[in-house]
Amino acid sequence: MTEFDAKGRAAQSNRAGRFETLQRDGIDDGWGRDTPPVLRTHVRLERPRSVISYNRSPDLPFDRAINPYRGCEHGCVYCFARPSHAYLGLSPGLDFESRLIARPDAPQILERELAVKSYKVATLALGTNTDPYQALEKTHGITRRILQVLQACQHPVAIVTKGALIERDIDILKDMATRDLVRVGISVTTMDPKLSRLMEPRAPSPARRLQIIERLANEGIPVRIMVSPMVPALSDYDLEAILQAGRDAGAAHASWIMLRLPREVSELFQEWLGTHYPDRASRILARLREMHGGALYDAAWGKRMRGEGPYAEMVAKRFAIAVRRLGLKTQGAALRTDLFRAPVLPGAQMSLL
Repeated sequence: MTEFDAKGRAAQSNRAGRFETLQRDGIDDGWGRDTPPVLRTHVRLERPRSVISYNRSPDLPFDRAINPYRGCEHGCVYCFARPSHAYLGLSPGLDFESRLIARPDAPQILERELAVKSYKVATLALGTNTDPYQALEKTHGITRRILQVLQACQHPVAIVTKGALIERDIDILKDMATRDLVRVGISVTTMDPKLSRLMEPRAPSPARRLQIIERLANEGIPVRIMVSPMVPALSDYDLEAILQAGRDAGAAHASWIMLRLPREVSELFQEWLGTHYPDRASRILARLREMHGGALYDAAWGKRMRGEGPYAEMVAKRFAIAVRRLGLKTQGAALRTDLFRAPVLPGAQMSLL
């Protein structure tokens, strides 16, 4: 008997993270329970001392980010952020999509960090690790309050999401867009709703994400269609169709990233393949090994996002040809930083100028 019913979840197991010494397994205790209990979502609160995280990765177009939540109920099986749950003593498997953490004080802490005299403004990325518009946001509203802080001090922000709840914040985004302070990336992995439901069980459907692009674009908010991640021999055939649909919906820019399988994600993805696509598993994994020198993943900068070799080069060429044909751009103009005004905290002396 399994420990619980994980219907509607992507991960097939709840293996302990790499820092744990014990592995937990469900067993039949002999009491004759016919069906296991349904896996419910649990949320706890975290009150961090700081919320802006910095990076020096040459692979990323930003050096700072903020994440309102830890874990993500969208439950994408391929999510590269899953291993971060291990730092919390939780499983990167089912725990990642069912045991979530909200950071309700994030807007106030962000305001304090932006008010520091030594702060140097640059585009802040929102939603780089977990989706800022997952279902949890509807209850907690942390993302909206973060945007209100950024709007008030005219700070540039780049958002990445699959969540339809972003439409709720069009009033803020539209205002910021008039001053070149915001851009939004909507990721679409496949045009196949069945495949999407298996890989991303609680994320909006591909068709719904295209509606999000159209709604934002119609309001003058710059949108990028992100073909991310490309799964070799499973969703790669959809590359051109996704770009076409994104352009038709109003996206002006496009990007792509190859499937990444860091740490625990590798085993989780292989389990998922064995359950849903056992006939394609060997071919998919072989393609990944071709791109990473025989391994399923190479974390080296310059390689981890795209891979190397003939297959990776072919995908890159297909993308380049498609964006040129569709008139999409891959590089956008930099967001404005000259409008930034540091927030004035309660009790602080205001400037006379």
